[in-house]
Amino acid sequence: MKIISDKRKLIRLIQNEKNLGFVPTMGALHLGHISLINKSISQSRKTLVTIFINKPQFNKKSDLKNYPRSLNSDISKLRKLKINYLYLPKDYEIYQNGKNRKIKINSFGKKLCGKHRKGHFEAVADVIDRFIKIIKPRKIYLGEKDMQQLKIIEDFVKNNHNETKVIGCKTVREKNGVPYSSRNFLLTYVEKIIASNIYKLLLRSKKKLIKDNGKLDLVRKKISMMGVKKIDYIEIVDINKIIKPYNKVKKIRIFIAYHIGKVRLIDNV
Repeated sequence: MKIISDKRKLIRLIQNEKNLGFVPTMGALHLGHISLINKSISQSRKTLVTIFINKPQFNKKSDLKNYPRSLNSDISKLRKLKINYLYLPKDYEIYQNGKNRKIKINSFGKKLCGKHRKGHFEAVADVIDRFIKIIKPRKIYLGEKDMQQLKIIEDFVKNNHNETKVIGCKTVREKNGVPYSSRNFLLTYVEKIIASNIYKLLLRSKKKLIKDNGKLDLVRKKISMMGVKKIDYIEIVDINKIIKPYNKVKKIRIFIAYHIGKVRLIDNV
């Protein structure tokens, strides 16, 4: 595994790679990340992973400050996976001229998390755009746990980088049902139990909610009584009807974002 922090050195190293898989991360690697990396290894000639905490996508300074960091552990995990390249860029290499304020994303970016995290998805699209221009990957691997982000980036890449394809990968969950997330490291034992109970309630209620979305208020009340600090949203969405061209086959997901203690969690089932 080659570890590179210099952009020009990286470009020289990978300039002749014709089938490069790319897994963007912000570190604090877990089994969800590892599943993405393994998918890339199985489908690509070589795999490149980035660890870069993208400051512009954080809406609060406290979230950025508290975001878990475990670089030495991350490097150890990546060595065991035998990836080819690890890129650890500095902020100034990625944002030499500041943020791109002209980034355009799908209108789906204004819904769900977009209502509560202004500019978040534009910032994610901006950094992905910058990485694609540097790395020129054949495929990018993203998880379905961040389904809204996946759909937005899928559409953005399709419209702006036709030689790169976004590969969505299934959500990997802990034994208790909670999707793996770097933010899980910030949860207490009790908070993890609450998150597990919320997932189980949504899974149990899904068929009834699809038939009668009026029952969402009842589910919301049950979740509020579990010890949740705040619910940003809980909505039913046909994910085949959010990005054109639409697919006629329905694919329903229940999206939720909620706060436990100081941690904001998202999921879709």
